[in-house]
Amino acid sequence: MELRDNGALLVGTKRVGERVALRLAAEGVNIAIVYRRSKDEAERLRQSVQPLVERTALMQADLAIEDDVKRIVSEAERQLGGLRFVINLASDYPRAPFDSLNAESWDRAMSTAKSSYLLAVHSARVLMKNSGPPRGHIVMFSDWAAGETPYTDYLPYLTAKASVDFMTRGFAAELAQHGIQVNSIAPGPTMRPPEISEESWQRDVLARTPLKRESSPDDIADLIVTLLKSETITGETIRVDSGRHLAGPGTM
Repeated sequence: MELRDNGALLVGTKRVGERVALRLAAEGVNIAIVYRRSKDEAERLRQSVQPLVERTALMQADLAIEDDVKRIVSEAERQLGGLRFVINLASDYPRAPFDSLNAESWDRAMSTAKSSYLLAVHSARVLMKNSGPPRGHIVMFSDWAAGETPYTDYLPYLTAKASVDFMTRGFAAELAQHGIQVNSIAPGPTMRPPEISEESWQRDVLARTPLKRESSPDDIADLIVTLLKSETITGETIRVDSGRHLAGPGTM
C-alpha cells in the first residue's frame, strides 16, 4: 500500500513514538499527534515533522475516556483530510512489587488496556468508510513478555499487555471482513527508563538478551512502516526484543 498523503493518528510521542513519527513523515504520511500531558514535547515533534508532510494536527486526550477517543478520531479524520492508519504506542510502565499489589495498581495497569480497546473500536468505525480493501491498519503496543514469559515486579502491567495481545487477534478477526488489518509490536528493553541505573540496565537487563543490546527504536519504526504497507499481515504480535524472549523469565 502507498503511504504518502494518507492520514495517521499517532498516540504516544515520547521515546519510541518520536522515531515512529519521523519515520512516517519521511514516507509522506500526514500525522495527527495525540498527547495526554506533555504538550510542549508533542508540539516540538509536530514542528519537526511539519516540513515533511502536507498536514499535521495536535490534540490532547485521555484515551481511557470514551468521549475523548471519539473526539480525536473524528478530529484526525477532519484535519488530515482522511484517516487510514492508527498507531497506539502509549504505554504506562508502573512497577508493582508483590507487596504493593492492590486494586489501585490493577486499575492503573488496566486503564492502558481499556485505552487500546476504545481506540481500536472507534477508529475502526472511521476506517470502515475508506475505499479498499485494505481500508486501514491499526497497530498496538504490547511487551515481549506478555504472552508467555513474565518477569517480576510488573504483574498488573504484563496482564494488561497480555490482553492487548488477545485484542490484536480478536480485532483482526472481527475487522478482516471490513478490510482492516490489526497487529501489535512487542518490544524488549528499549531506551533505559530514568528510574533504572545504567549499571543495573547493563547487568540485569541487557545482559539477559541474547544479542546483548537494547531493542532498536529505529527497528520498531521500520517495522511499523512495513506493516502499514502490507496488505496481508494481520493478527500478529511481533517481538522486537533482541531475542530477550529466548532467555526465559527474569527481570524485564
